[in-house]
Parts: sequence; C-alpha cells; structure tokens
Amino acid sequence: MIVNGASDTVLCRCFPNYLDGSALNWLCGLPAGSISRFQQLAKLFEDHFAGSAIYLHTIKQGQNESLKDYMTHFTKVAISIPDLHPEVHLHAIKSGLRPGKFQETIAVAKPKILAGFREKAKGQIDIEELRQARKSDKTYYRDKDKAQNSKKNFKLTPRFDSYTQFNTKREDIIKEILNSKLIKPPRKASTYQDTKNVDKSKYCAFHQKHGHTTDDCVVAKDLLEVGTVSSARPP
Repeated sequence: MIVNGASDTVLCRCFPNYLDGSALNWLCGLPAGSISRFQQLAKLFEDHFAGSAIYLHTIKQGQNESLKDYMTHFTKVAISIPDLHPEVHLHAIKSGLRPGKFQETIAVAKPKILAGFREKAKGQIDIEELRQARKSDKTYYRDKDKAQNSKKNFKLTPRFDSYTQFNTKREDIIKEILNSKLIKPPRKASTYQDTKNVDKSKYCAFHQKHGHTTDDCVVAKDLLEVGTVSSARPP
C-alpha cells in the first residue's frame, strides 16, 4: 500500500485487518483520536512490542542462582510477551547466562533452536540437582558425626568443688551400699559414656561397666558426698 501511495487514512484503517490476539487488543486500546498518521502508529507499535523483547535482555542469571530458577524466571517473562520470535527468545536466554562452564558449553554447541537449548539446560539442571543432593548428604552426615563426637566427648560436671576424703576406697563403699540394696545401679548406664572403644582395664562398680573406675566416677562421688553432707547435718 505504501508503494502504491496509499494515504495515511487508508493505511491506518487497513492495518488492524492484519492483527490478531494481543496485538489487536493493544491497538483497540489506544485512545480515540490519538493517531494522526501511519508513521506515528507504526512507531508506537514497534516501541511497544520491541520494548518487551528488549526487556528480556535485562534478565541475567544471578551469581548464586541455579539454572533451574533462572529458566523458570525467564520463561515467566517470555510467555507474557505476545508473538515473541523464537530466535529473539533464544538469543536473550543465552545472553543472560552466568559466566561459567555451562555458558561455555552453549557457546561451543551453538544450539539453533530453543528445543536444543532446553535439552542442554535439562542436562545441566540434572547435574546441579545431583550436586546439591550430594552436598546435602555430606552436611547431614557431617552434622551427625559432630553429634556423635559430642556424645563421645561428653563428661559429667562434678556437683562439688571438693570431696570428702574417706579412709576406705569409694569402690568398697559403693559395693557395700549396692549389696545392702540401699540404692540400685543406674538402669541406663550406657548413656553415661560411649560403649565403643572403652578402656577394659577400668571398671565402675556403680555403673557396672568398663571405661572408668569407681574412684573416678563423678556420679558415685556426688552420691557419696550428698550422703556425707546429709548425715553431717544436725537432727
């Protein structure tokens, strides 16, 4: 029509016949009387739709952003742009990749269509998710080992700053108390100390297990000291 010298009025009236969907909705949404010539309409049209495509080039993959999150964000924006050309889409999503091995892989592979890029991206996403799963497993087992080591290194804190010196060994006193059934040995003696790699040469008559001596047993010493203090109080 331009070659045949069609007037601005004819061009503006005929242009909507070649539009559909969001493009036609945009045109119908222009204020009445806002267009005076076809060049003005053409520029508004190009600015509106080309501007949306240009916005895609501002989307960049963050330094710590996974490829999956980047693809999801980019796709949400891309589907909101009407009639986005696949080549524009492909160029923009490649341009937004963070510098790294995957960006280099794409530069070498040079996918010509979006499907080719998505296939490469899917493989990279699978790798990233596998690495993240391994990292999570390592963190879990590291924390578990720390908890176990803390349990192994657990030591009871004495309740008293000093203890009464007896003429008889604490071990003999504890044995006599147990034999008289004044007290019972702990039911959960295994919680006092880890049972693995204990010193078999040391035995506690109170806990009835190896690993420490009765004379060094904090629980037994506290028990005797409490009894000594109680018996020393006036009636």
